[in-house]
Amino acid sequence: MGMKRILETGRLMLREMTPDDFDALFAVLADADIMQHYPYTFDEDRVRGWIERNMERYRKDGFGLWAVILKESGEMIGDCGLTLQRIDGETLPEIGYHIRRDCQRRGYASEAARAVRDWAFDHTAYDCLYSYMKYTNVPSYSTAMAAGMKKIKQYPDAQNGITFVFGISRAEWRRLKGTALKGKTGTGAPDAL
Repeated sequence: MGMKRILETGRLMLREMTPDDFDALFAVLADADIMQHYPYTFDEDRVRGWIERNMERYRKDGFGLWAVILKESGEMIGDCGLTLQRIDGETLPEIGYHIRRDCQRRGYASEAARAVRDWAFDHTAYDCLYSYMKYTNVPSYSTAMAAGMKKIKQYPDAQNGITFVFGISRAEWRRLKGTALKGKTGTGAPDAL
């Protein structure tokens, strides 16, 4: 089965998931430590359903959660991508991520989330992108902040107790990109988007 490559970063490649990714994804989603802020840990059926749901999103939406692959080894270490989620009663574009435990704290989630953010603003018309998580999920909101997002609200919900919502607007992203380009070139020239 062909795997469609979506984007690359310095260390990572993101591509569409396939059923062949089951074992690698099971190692992430069935890990109780990784999923401690999620309503449940995944079993085999839920992992298969996760892959199928994302394959359907690729067909329907043109995006979904993608397999995160280490370029150096070709190994799948998690997922990251853009999905449409119900956040405080609205359907919004959300950047989500899950990285295998032995690969955490190396900046892979932040690197992937920034790349997905850039891809989403370059390839969709969404004016704002979001990440949401249980209020106790410090690694998740640290990743959102590393992708340039700011906490924009919190709300009570039955699943999480309290949910935090982080977001970044297209205008904020452009300013961020402009600042990054100025730092690289030293010219202060505006970026062309």
